Order: sequence, then C-alpha cells, then structure tokens
Amino acid sequence: MSDLFQDYSVAAGRSGAYDEMFAPGQQARDSYGQVADALRKLSLADVSARADSMARTFLDRGVTFDFAGEERPFPLDIVPRVIPAGEWDVLERGVAQRVRALEAFLNDVYDKMTVVADGVIPRQLVTTSAHFHRQVHGFEPAGGVRVHISGIDVVRDAAGTFRVLEDNVRVPSGVSYVLENRRAMAKGLPEAFGQQLIRPVEEYPRRLLSALRKTAPSGVDDPTVVVLTPGVFNSAYFEHTLLAGLMGVELVEGRDLICRGNRVYMRTTAGEQRVDVIYKRIDDDFLDPLQFRSDSMLGCPGLVNAARAGGVTIANAVGNGVADDKLVYSYVPDLIRYYLSEEPIIANVDTYRLEEKEAREYTLDNLAELVVKPVDGSGGKGLVIGPDASKDELDALRQRVIADPRGWIAQPVLQLSTVPTLSGDKFGPRHVDLRPFAVNDGDNVWVLPGGLTRVALKEGSLIVNSSQGGGSKDTWVLADSPQVPVETVPRPSISVRERVSVWPVESNWRDRQSEQQQ
Repeated sequence: MSDLFQDYSVAAGRSGAYDEMFAPGQQARDSYGQVADALRKLSLADVSARADSMARTFLDRGVTFDFAGEERPFPLDIVPRVIPAGEWDVLERGVAQRVRALEAFLNDVYDKMTVVADGVIPRQLVTTSAHFHRQVHGFEPAGGVRVHISGIDVVRDAAGTFRVLEDNVRVPSGVSYVLENRRAMAKGLPEAFGQQLIRPVEEYPRRLLSALRKTAPSGVDDPTVVVLTPGVFNSAYFEHTLLAGLMGVELVEGRDLICRGNRVYMRTTAGEQRVDVIYKRIDDDFLDPLQFRSDSMLGCPGLVNAARAGGVTIANAVGNGVADDKLVYSYVPDLIRYYLSEEPIIANVDTYRLEEKEAREYTLDNLAELVVKPVDGSGGKGLVIGPDASKDELDALRQRVIADPRGWIAQPVLQLSTVPTLSGDKFGPRHVDLRPFAVNDGDNVWVLPGGLTRVALKEGSLIVNSSQGGGSKDTWVLADSPQVPVETVPRPSISVRERVSVWPVESNWRDRQSEQQQ
C-alpha cells in the first residue's frame, strides 16, 4: 500500500472498530481489491487533485449543503464504501421487512390500534409522541400507502454485524447525494470504477415517480405529481430541485397551491391545474395552517381535508413521524413479529427506555458510558455521547432525563465501522453509517442498491450527520453476476423533460459524451 496508508493500521488500532476495507494486518478485503490497487498507484498530489476536482464539480453543479449558515459543497471522499453482494442481500431484505412492518403499524395506530389492544405497545407511548397527529386519525390515505419513501439508518458494530440505528419515514433526505456521488466517483476513481460490477443507482427517480403515480387517488388515469418544497432557503433545496427535474414534474411552494372542493390545484401561466399527488418535503407542522401551525407560510390551507376526502395523495403521509419516534423504534422488532410473523433480519441497537424505572436508574448511574438521545431528535441534534461530555453537560442531561423520561432513550456507545478517508496528507479511519432508501408502491418495496454512506470527518468522532459537519462516500454494491444490472458510464436520464429547467441536460450530455470518448 502507498505511503498514504503508512500510519493507517496504528490509527485503526486506536479506534477498535471494524474496518470495512482492511482485515487485521492491513490486508485489503476481497471486495476492496480493485480500490486498493487503484489507490496504491496514486500519489498525494494525484489524490488531492482529484478530491479538489470533485469538490469544484459539486460547487459548480450546486451540490451544496447548509452548514452553520454557510453553503458549502457537500464533502465527498475519494474512497468509496464497497458492499459485497451477499451482505447487500441481507441488508436489502432487512430494510424491506422493516418498511412493511412500519407501514402496517401506521395503518393500525391511525385506525383500530389492535397493536395496543393486544399489549404489544403501550397506548400512552403512541398518544404522547410529538408526531402522533389526531387530525389524520380514522381515514386511509388515497392510494393506501403511508410510507412511500423511507431511509433506514444502518450501522456496523465492532463485531462487523449490521444493526438498525433509526428509522426515517417522515421526510427522509439525502438521496440526491447518492445520485451525484455516483456521477462524481465515475471521474474521481475511474481505475476502480471501470473494473467492478457495481449496481446502478440512476433508477431511483423512475422508481419514485412510478410509486407516486401508482398511489394516486382512484379514478385518475394520468395523475399529476408535484414536489412541495419550503423554498430556496431550505438546506435540502438542491435535492428538491434535482428530484423534480429527474422525475419531470413541477417543483412548487405552498403559495403555488390552492384547495377548493377538497381538490388541490396549482397555479400555472395557463391557469389552474389539478394536482393528484404531492411529494412533500416539509414537516407536517407546516403543511396546513388550518390543522397545524396557524402561522405557517410554507404549506397550503385545506391540504389535510383534501387528503381526508381522497382528493389528493400526500407522500409521505401526514402523521408518519410517530414511527420515527426513537421510543417506538425500540419496539420495531416486536412489531415485525406481530404484523409479519417473522424474525427481524437486522437487529436493533440495544436500547434503554428511560420511562421504565430500572432502565432509567441504570442510565442515570452510567451516563458517562452511554449515548443518550431525545426521542424526537433528528440530524444528531440533542444527543449526548457520555464519554465525550463534560461533567456540566452530564449534570444538565441528568436533570432533563429526570424531568421528562419519556423524551429520552439511551444506548451503549457503538464503535461504528470505519472506512479510509482522506485527511490532510494521508488516509485515516473514519466512522461511517449507511442510509439505504426504499420506495414502496403498495405492492412491492424496492431498495436502492447502496444508499448514502455518511462519514465523520474528525478522527474518533461518531457524529456523521451532514448538519453536524459530516461528509459522504459513494456506496458501491457489487453484483454477484453479470446478469444483474450493473453500472456503466453515466448517461443522461430519459425522464428529464425540457420544460424543467433545473437540470442542465445539454451540458451534462456533452460531459458524458466526453467520458465515453475517453
């Protein structure tokens, strides 16, 4: 291995985590053979130049993320995360199983609550969740699907075993970076990219559009789909524009919509046009000022009533956030057994429910050794990693837990697996997680091969969230045979329509023609 990995084994020994690329003794694992060979031939100048080129490409294309009020190119590391076909098969089945169970759970708790009557989960746990919305209780959404899009966060522990860290079925984000990372890595490390059977990711927009159209209200032959965004100041606005462009649908804000007669219409230069499916990218609390926050300027009055009447499909369904509650997360293995009569394919991380007396007492006695999370938190906000916290921080946390035990869970400190990541003039082990994305059309759950690998850019840090300064890696899922669809030289998506101006089709096509010639 090149000098760029000179001190890698020493740093990996300090972390004590499972390394995705290297087995003990710094021998590259079989799945990373091509990547290791490519990196072995590169100097620091080569790697730095390629990393700078990828960053400039992201900045030019607007692939940015808001961090501390500043728009930055989304950090993409040059070393991909590689998942062998056999491991991916387990992950794929496990994610799909979890989505089916959560779909059944949401249908149940907003209807008869048989899961409560049968003693699987306490009623109070559901009704006290901050995202359980009584406004949508008692009706089945148009199209019959609540979890259209999900992002299930998965980590690998020190033993190399995959575990689910949390569920995201409210407004999961990050898939745009999966698509853009793949395009950049085709140029960033072509030596390894061209020698692998890598499963493609470009099918996602087509799959998403198909699922949204399939779950439109009944009686609509050619449904109109829109993407509802909070606007340009949202940190994920790039993703909203990208997905709308790739699906060939309109990107709208709340002010572009109007509800009348339990139907939804969008204002266009040609007059009002009916909308049948809304892919919402705003939180429920801001969706409809008649039902939730009356001061919201982001949504549209009447959307919830239109959905209740079956006049529009909202994806994901209003009220899904109860399944994102981290206290509900601790019951998901039981929900899988209850609804599907199956054993969980991917286990949870061990979790202490702090509303239970014994678990609370144990946690309060061992705060310095645990990770404590707010049940309704997201993006890494509010969590406290005991070994890294000061005495004052732990004392303040203790008081918050005592005051509101329902609002917290605790978990052991999990040494997330590591992948080599460029840091300064060499590669070092950095902790990663994985967010596979799944699309549910009511009949099938399709899992995007790979997903978003997020990486903590500071040595030893376990915080991988983009909003907390983390970066990303392209995730390569290897195919087990040439018969499985595999990645080729990137090409323009056929679903992009000329009327959508957010995707520079012609310049991309020229770029890709140049790639093919090379």
